[in-house]
Amino acid sequence: MLKDKKVIVVGLAKSGVSAIALLHHLGAKITCTDIKDETQLGDLVDEVKPFVASAFYGYHPDDVSSYDLAVISPGIPLDIPFVKNLKNNGIEIIGEVELAYRFSKGQFVGITGTNGKTTTTALTGMIFDLSGKKAFTVGNIGVPVASKALESDERTTFVTELSSFQLETIVDFKAHIAAILNLTPDHLNRHKTMAGYSEAKMRIFENQTAADFLILNFDDLETREMGAHAKGRKLYFSRVNVEIEGAFIESGWIRIRFDGSIVDICEVKDMKIFGSHNEENALAASLICYLAGIDVTTIALGLKTFAGVEHRIEFTAEISGVKYYNDSKGTNPDSTIKAIQAMTAKTYLIAGGYDKKSEFAPMFDVFGDTIKHLILLGATKEILKREALNHGFEQITCVNSMEEAVAFAHKNALSGEVVLLSPACASWDMYDNFEQRGEHFKKCVLELK
Repeated sequence: MLKDKKVIVVGLAKSGVSAIALLHHLGAKITCTDIKDETQLGDLVDEVKPFVASAFYGYHPDDVSSYDLAVISPGIPLDIPFVKNLKNNGIEIIGEVELAYRFSKGQFVGITGTNGKTTTTALTGMIFDLSGKKAFTVGNIGVPVASKALESDERTTFVTELSSFQLETIVDFKAHIAAILNLTPDHLNRHKTMAGYSEAKMRIFENQTAADFLILNFDDLETREMGAHAKGRKLYFSRVNVEIEGAFIESGWIRIRFDGSIVDICEVKDMKIFGSHNEENALAASLICYLAGIDVTTIALGLKTFAGVEHRIEFTAEISGVKYYNDSKGTNPDSTIKAIQAMTAKTYLIAGGYDKKSEFAPMFDVFGDTIKHLILLGATKEILKREALNHGFEQITCVNSMEEAVAFAHKNALSGEVVLLSPACASWDMYDNFEQRGEHFKKCVLELK
């Protein structure tokens, strides 16, 4: 279908490189372009060189009229002039997820939401692995779907974490089981409004039919109401409502009600991950796996053994009685709120980073007696400081680096207290990604020993 077609791949991030490899296998004539120059791209240039017919680094080409298809990396906004030029020339624009979907076999599970996507996807993928089913855990979790497309067969399930950016560029993609975990303000610098952000998230179920399943968070009103637009069968998960059809918590147990039957999955106290947000993640993962035909014993085993994901309330070390947690994946205020609510001791909170035009006020409403001191760094430190003062919180220290932040916390935190990195912001002002930020935090902490 793509043999000898001219395809331009825009962006050489992880998904772009995998898209190029897949396109090469399919016989396409590939051009790649990235606004970064060869020096900035480094080894990526050599990695794709055998596969591409031409390349534009440091700029995008003006003449795009000869291309049959454009594959856009998720980090590239669809309203930039170059993408508008592609649209004006009538070129179909898709993302790497859509490309992989068109050339894969089997079924897809799609998981999206503002927070909890990675944890829920990783937990779901682990349970699939325990079940012996053929499955790939892919998508925004760090493994491009395109890298596994040609390994799939009719028995394959792609357990797929999907960001709003990835969902913007789907066309035919369909998840047999789709889950929307929650919706709070995020990425408004790109989506402009909450309505735009919500519309991107709802694309996860736009191609579903009555034979498919949509799982929604009953406790999140905006997410629950998305079901009004769905064609698939709607089920829910809830921490507080035991009457729903779907997954819920009752008498300390995770339970599932489906087609008139109720089954017990696991006691909440037996799970390794903790916090109300992780209870929601576990409910969603349990329901996904149950609908996929995985037996209750295997689902329970997964819940009891899953220890969480790196950079999400990840225990780093205990030094002089002080526990350090890395929550670098807390890239928006709601995610940080959930991390704060999971803390059970006086906490030094390290926050700040790239400005996504988020609304920080709700974060300070949950400080209560938990947050003892706020350590701020990055592009948003003055914005966060101003908001903290407006809320009457004055225990604030501004620093210029992660080293300074960790050193200050180490000097002042007492035995029995906690130091939590949960920035409430993206990392792009100081780091390439949240993983790099989290690794730097852990390095700084471990050097204290």
